Amino acid sequence: MKPAVDTMNPATQEAKVDLKRDFISLFTEGVVKGLGIGMRNMMPNVMLAFILIHALNVTGLLKWIGDVAGPVMALWFLPGVTITVLLASLLSMGGAIGVLAALLASGAIGPYEATVLVPACYLMGNPVQNVGRCLGTAEVESKYYGIIIFVCVFNALASIWAMELLLTLF
Repeated sequence: MKPAVDTMNPATQEAKVDLKRDFISLFTEGVVKGLGIGMRNMMPNVMLAFILIHALNVTGLLKWIGDVAGPVMALWFLPGVTITVLLASLLSMGGAIGVLAALLASGAIGPYEATVLVPACYLMGNPVQNVGRCLGTAEVESKYYGIIIFVCVFNALASIWAMELLLTLF
């Protein structure tokens, strides 16, 4: 008779390994799953960002946003239109990268500004989506949402200054 296995203790659980599957098949299966996730979750945001920036550019609203936000973004030594990247980061990290790429492709910003903004996109980390997906699911009290979002925004803005400093030194 086999001794009982404590299912609550991971050390006593037996690992089930499929020895018949080789590395290549596992790798390709992972790639297919990853591409599927990217196409379903990220591509729509990136495409929407490209379309939105193009529409704003064609209508002249992108220039207007840049003029209005210029004095604020000048605190971070960036052109005013870059505020669209930060605003998109609040909603979607993939969308923010799409906005960044669209601004770069349209010539509204250059490679230097794009380099400065990339860490901010990731440090912002789409806090509005996270409130619904993570914080709500984890039953975090809503009174903490504001401070959590503030920390994301603060980290992103601080990273812009840090990147400016790093790029100045190198």
